[in-house]
Amino acid sequence: MKKNESNLPSNAEVNQFLMLRELVTGLYDEMKDFAKKSANETLNEFKIKSLNRVLSPLKELMKDQPTALFLDVLDESSLPTNSDVVIILSQYLTAMQNYEDRYYRLDSFKHKKRWNTKEDPIETKKY
Repeated sequence: MKKNESNLPSNAEVNQFLMLRELVTGLYDEMKDFAKKSANETLNEFKIKSLNRVLSPLKELMKDQPTALFLDVLDESSLPTNSDVVIILSQYLTAMQNYEDRYYRLDSFKHKKRWNTKEDPIETKKY
């Protein structure tokens, strides 16, 4: 194993990332619609818990990424507004795009893009 392969995600982490990305994207679309209708309306505790059920494992998955510093879960005691949630979710979407850009790369040997994981690292050509 090369030195930098220890920082690669596992196949299980990539699968979890892909599932959570779909959930966050769906939540973002829904919350964006709510924010357009009533930006300053506060969320109830059920919605906050539901959102955090998706955000918490994603935050944990991305804890070693440079963007981790900017990922927050929602504070149940402050009851965020719809527009607050859109901002938080957009930060997650941006961090997820950064994660994908980092680990979903061109495999020059196979001539296609794929996930660069611990179990299946992308080899680099040496000239």
